[in-house]
Amino acid sequence: MKGALRTSVAIVGGGAVGLMLALFLDRHGVESVVFHAEDTWHAEPHGNAHSPRTMEYCRRLGIAAPIRRLGLPAGHPADIAYFTRFGGHELSRLPLACRGLRMRQAAAAAATDQTPEPVLRADQMYVEKFLYEHVLTRPNITVRHGRHITALEQNAERVKVLAQRADGPAEQWTARYAVGCDGGHSHVRRAVGVHHERCGSHRQRTPGHSVTAAHLRLPTFHHDVVPGRRAWTYWALNNELRASLTALNGRDEFFLLADAPTPAPTPPAAGPDRLVDVVRRAAGVPLPVEVLGRRPGTPDTALIAQRFTIGRVLLAGDAAHPFACGGGFGMNTGVDDAANLAWKLAAVLQGWGGPGLLATYEAERRPVARRNAAAAGELGASLDAVELPAALEEDSPQGERTRVRAGDLLRSHGERTHALGVHLGARYDGSPIVAGDGEPPADSWGTYVPSSVPGGRAPHLWLDEWHGQGSSLFDRFGPGFTLLRLGSGTPSSKPLEAAAQAYGMPLTVLDVDVPCARELYEHDLVLIRPDQHVAWRGNQLPTDPDGLVAQVTGVGRSGARGTR
Repeated sequence: MKGALRTSVAIVGGGAVGLMLALFLDRHGVESVVFHAEDTWHAEPHGNAHSPRTMEYCRRLGIAAPIRRLGLPAGHPADIAYFTRFGGHELSRLPLACRGLRMRQAAAAAATDQTPEPVLRADQMYVEKFLYEHVLTRPNITVRHGRHITALEQNAERVKVLAQRADGPAEQWTARYAVGCDGGHSHVRRAVGVHHERCGSHRQRTPGHSVTAAHLRLPTFHHDVVPGRRAWTYWALNNELRASLTALNGRDEFFLLADAPTPAPTPPAAGPDRLVDVVRRAAGVPLPVEVLGRRPGTPDTALIAQRFTIGRVLLAGDAAHPFACGGGFGMNTGVDDAANLAWKLAAVLQGWGGPGLLATYEAERRPVARRNAAAAGELGASLDAVELPAALEEDSPQGERTRVRAGDLLRSHGERTHALGVHLGARYDGSPIVAGDGEPPADSWGTYVPSSVPGGRAPHLWLDEWHGQGSSLFDRFGPGFTLLRLGSGTPSSKPLEAAAQAYGMPLTVLDVDVPCARELYEHDLVLIRPDQHVAWRGNQLPTDPDGLVAQVTGVGRSGARGTR
């Protein structure tokens, strides 16, 4: 065994959540080690909707532009299309702007538009590969390839991680904290004795059905099966099976999710022949199919870890809350976990975070995970509610009426997948590090209402007509806390600056003398956290600025500092 190695944060899991956490920590000047179980990057499609919130974080990290060049070509349609079979009757179509049009719309949007970074339709395998290559260039991040974590133990001061390589000696790492980002079957979660709980209702598979995920090459699909009807995602829905094909490169590669009866006595994982048969049945024509990769699909269930924080070990992403893939909520919720956790770890490690700060990670994020899991479950239920009788495929008046009814329901379901409120509307009301006041907007999964009531995402604002890098209010926020001074004649910020300096809390003061900014935020002074959530607002500084700084940094009213 190699001698003990040290780092500030050990991140177990090199997927999107683990890599984003490492990049957030790097931005705060904190070193980390990412343990990636594979020797090389393994490309496997598994998710393709990067939310506006996730893309805002990418913008903060300076990587949004190159990530937007991944996946589908800029002009490829982003429609969601529903068919009886891919080559059969079209039931409904939800027209969605392609990437190029989305970005042109963002460039011409109103000053108070709330999506400076529109949703990105690119498979997670492309984005994760980019993130993986990017972290290798960062000075504060070390990546250990091909290491499986075989042991993890902690005490009051540190965490010890044993990383085993199949063809080499084990490495023992000592970290101040460890974060499990290692998926739904998390070794870290099991090592600290945390179990999953079911979160709300979950969907039960019909006996005899199997769920399959696969990476396919379909060279003739666009030409022979859906000529002139290109989309981003194609659904085949009938009395026999349900399947979706998501375009990956805009040419011939697709990601398949299929829920179909398993013909007895053939088991669910019986080679590529059964998979090819499922694809051809979904298409309704004998198209050529090349299977590039396959795996069992993830059951549509919602789980949540009993704890997100266990001493110096924390859980994020699917390790904390694996739930249904509908709507792309899982990975995006995990990235939000990482943004919330990174600044708190940085604060504690750098000495300006108090003893109560890390406890707020679980207090803030677990309710959000439960909320988002419920939204994913409801979205799945709305698809399950669409009746698919045998008459759906009949060329008859009854078949036509059945298709119209199904199309209406599918269109409604498709519109709900946007779920802007889920992605932008997460709130931390009641958190001990939020100086709450006022009535927050009602929680709506489909709609986001910007509000400066402390606890929610800071409302967005474009500061000029260019709408380029530096034009967004978010571009001007500092890496730590930011105090917005809105309008002319705002009170002096010196007392709060002095209090922040005394506590070591990084603070940027940003003057924004734009009339719509004061209207949007409704107060002269607004304190923004490093994760872009509002911590406090007012028209005057509080009489006790030290108390405010102590509260938002988790130090508490006593002013006691925590240990690192």
